[in-house]
Amino acid sequence: MTVLSRATAGSAVGLGLAAIGRPAYINLGRDHDLGQDRSRHTLERRAHALLDAAWQAGIRYFDAARSYGLAEAFLASWLASRGRAVDEAVIGSKWGYTYTGEWRMTEPLQERKDLSPATFRRQLTETRELLGDRLVLYQIHSATLESGVLDDHALHDELARLKQSGVAIGVTVTGPGQAATIDRAVEVGIFDVVQATWNLLERSAAPALQRAHDAGLGVIVKEALANGRLTSHGCENALLDYASAHNLPPDAVAIAAAVEQPWCDVVLSGAVDPAMLASNLQALDDAHADLRPADELLQLRADPQDYWQRRSELPWR
Repeated sequence: MTVLSRATAGSAVGLGLAAIGRPAYINLGRDHDLGQDRSRHTLERRAHALLDAAWQAGIRYFDAARSYGLAEAFLASWLASRGRAVDEAVIGSKWGYTYTGEWRMTEPLQERKDLSPATFRRQLTETRELLGDRLVLYQIHSATLESGVLDDHALHDELARLKQSGVAIGVTVTGPGQAATIDRAVEVGIFDVVQATWNLLERSAAPALQRAHDAGLGVIVKEALANGRLTSHGCENALLDYASAHNLPPDAVAIAAAVEQPWCDVVLSGAVDPAMLASNLQALDDAHADLRPADELLQLRADPQDYWQRRSELPWR
């Protein structure tokens, strides 16, 4: 069994904390979903309520990052407050981006990327100060071939030492070159898990994810809702019509499509409250367990270059 499978995660859906740990993010409909009160206290309270709802729904994998504002801190305070009742939680986080938004919506630079060994050492220390030995999986955040991180042998030595200590090593990928990055990560040979964007609009990484799965890596899907484009906030009419005809919210259709991929272990929900999470989790209802991308949804497929260009233009909200 891989370090992260549906058996170890408790569910085909995990909870990602990118949207709940900081006031600004790039999801469509964020003002409607999160509201105007984005103080630290309010977001921590909301995060705890969301984590409780996820736990009660059977979710056991929780995914954070150093750059998600206070997501690691919110997760740590939730773990501490719930004690042994949440011993089965599987905790993953990421290093490589530093949060620079300073809790201001108007800050033009919300995060800064640096995949150097020095950043790894600093952020691993910061993560461990919050999550301690609850950390099960530590991932490179948004690797690309161009970043050079998959050819940094000094860094690989440090990752290997962390792996020897019992923490699984993962890599998340981004951009139109995801497939090539995934294949290179498999070649490197030190990774236990790969996390990639796959959704009804951006499916180009699927063959490489199958190869990673066949090589024994766990596979996590991120951005299954395409930063809100595949929700009721989006304008993808084929999805909206299909969801309406099947009496499902569009987000559940999109997540179900990802869950049904044969190489997928866990699909991350990016919900910000229990109601949104419940909507996402309709993807797992027995009545819809065989839901797959139907002919009506094939027209949603976007050109990868166009998809990633549009994503890069999304404003922090």
